[in-house]
Amino acid sequence: MAKTTMTYWNPLIPENGKKWEGIEGADGQLEQLTLAIDEESGDYTRLTRFKPGADTAAFGPKSHAYPEEIFIVKGRLYDAAFDQWLSAGDYASRPPGEIHGPFKTDEECIVLEISYPSHATSKS
Repeated sequence: MAKTTMTYWNPLIPENGKKWEGIEGADGQLEQLTLAIDEESGDYTRLTRFKPGADTAAFGPKSHAYPEEIFIVKGRLYDAAFDQWLSAGDYASRPPGEIHGPFKTDEECIVLEISYPSHATSKS
């Protein structure tokens, strides 16, 4: 099976705002929008929106058993694991197990995530 497909559309325009969903446990600070997913493998492409002042310290740092790519589309995001502010245009290709976060923002930030659970090195 392959990831779902869709013709051109813009998830960032206000008319598509209702397609975003809140992330459980984030107290309205984070939203996500899955752009494409392979239901069989679990591989997905998603946008995550951090609202101004969002802070994921309550979630703690994260790691995955699979590789993940991220690209900052808009705004800026602080990654405590790297003690670094990331800005629009910054990109990372994370290997399985790499620690990242927690994150915080001082302005709205949108992150593109491309994740590959089908390439997991172990179960997490």
